[in-house]
Amino acid sequence: MKRRVLSLILVPFLLFYALPVGAVEKEERKWQDETIYFLMIDRFNNGDTSNDKNVDTKDPKAYQGGDFQGVIDKLDYIKDMGFTTIWLTPIFDNQPLGYHGYWITDFYKTEERFGSIDTFKKLVDEAHKRDMKVMLDFVVNHVGPEHPWVDDPQKSDWFHENQPMNFDNEESLQNAWLYDLPDLNTENPEVKNYLFDAAKWWIEETDVDGYRLDTVRHVPQEFWTEFSEEVKSVKEDFYLLGEVFDRDPQKIAKYNDVGIDGFVNFPQAEEMRSVFQKPDTSMDRLFNFWKYNETYYDDPYLMGTFIDNHDMERFTRLIVQENLFPGTRWKLALTYMYTTPGIPIVYYGSEIAVDGGNDPDNRRFMNFRADEELIDYITQLGKLRQDYPALTRGTIEPIYEKDGMGIFKRTYGDQTLVVAINNTSKSQMVQLSEEELAENSELKGLLTADLVRIDKDGNYTIVVDREESEVYSLKQKSGLNYPYLLALGTVYVIFLLFIYLVWKRGRKKKQS
Repeated sequence: MKRRVLSLILVPFLLFYALPVGAVEKEERKWQDETIYFLMIDRFNNGDTSNDKNVDTKDPKAYQGGDFQGVIDKLDYIKDMGFTTIWLTPIFDNQPLGYHGYWITDFYKTEERFGSIDTFKKLVDEAHKRDMKVMLDFVVNHVGPEHPWVDDPQKSDWFHENQPMNFDNEESLQNAWLYDLPDLNTENPEVKNYLFDAAKWWIEETDVDGYRLDTVRHVPQEFWTEFSEEVKSVKEDFYLLGEVFDRDPQKIAKYNDVGIDGFVNFPQAEEMRSVFQKPDTSMDRLFNFWKYNETYYDDPYLMGTFIDNHDMERFTRLIVQENLFPGTRWKLALTYMYTTPGIPIVYYGSEIAVDGGNDPDNRRFMNFRADEELIDYITQLGKLRQDYPALTRGTIEPIYEKDGMGIFKRTYGDQTLVVAINNTSKSQMVQLSEEELAENSELKGLLTADLVRIDKDGNYTIVVDREESEVYSLKQKSGLNYPYLLALGTVYVIFLLFIYLVWKRGRKKKQS
């Protein structure tokens, strides 16, 4: 009997703790909430050796064996790091040595060395089962030199005249042959409709979720306006990420009104690479990039932020040239990228600080047996982005910067996060006032167990070790949670009263 009564007494505690006290209703997922893992299919993972045609792992310009099945086999690896979207280099049939995918010979076939379209569909399906999205690289500017159209007299008007490119001339920029690749005449209605149909077909056939659009500035704006309307008519919330390879934000902003949702942010990437390449470098200019983003881009939250990609020297190479430890510098750069507005894009291998010079050295085959320290850190950052909407939707306000020690805050609704990055060679102590943060509150570290309480003078003293970062959650000062205790006590008293009434009623029945 006593055991039964004790079990009943425990019920209210269990029920109360099961309630989502203070839980915030999860908002609908948007593209600005995504975190993208970008991989080159041939260089990622070989999951099916039966399609290893002309593979030569000793030749950096030859096929290395990566394929669709290899990506499928590593989906959990990618998801476990907190990535919600995968961006793949072009999957279409390419001419020999087109391991990268940009020398297309057929827009409706998969590259045989990567696998069949059925295997690709399985890849998309498996990603969706894991609540992950899939983006494809889509190229409309050019085809491979060995595409059948190039030598077809009936399609001579499908290409612009072969001429060297003058980057200072708009017409040449859009019509000349980039790297001697046959430049498609997208003003030709036949070419235009072919590309529209192919782009829509892949969405309908495979259910992909977005396109990264290659060489946007080498195609007229009018084409992109129509292209955007066509592909977005097929699937709701289809995302278009454009590549305008230029360090000038104004030149990227020229494409704001063509229906492309966001662009890979080259100007910001170059600044991040410069700032975090070595310590004691000011972050003042980097902090100003948010003002540039707000000024120049329609929706800066949909811009793709990145540190490495397949067309640049690896960030690790820049660090090694400074004789510094890559992992430390990577952590600082990634902290900044993950905690500022925009969609983080991590190039495969960055999670293990892969080294590499220019193409093709920056496209080495992935090593899955490397040290996992940086992987664990990226996993932490990925979880923060998923748990705290202030990092994906919040406003950003720089608070402090001096010679590489920087602090900014992100605010969304009643949620405030404070990010401190010490990009200096010494430990730093910074005092912030309650006017800059909040009264009667404290800063709780989310990457470490650090806790900063407000002192009697109304100041917060933040201490960050050299070349380290911390993300703090700004909370009301901790102590006894009186509303919670009162609510719990009320539930307990009501339940005891219920037990007493049941017991009294049962006793009366026995006496009668």
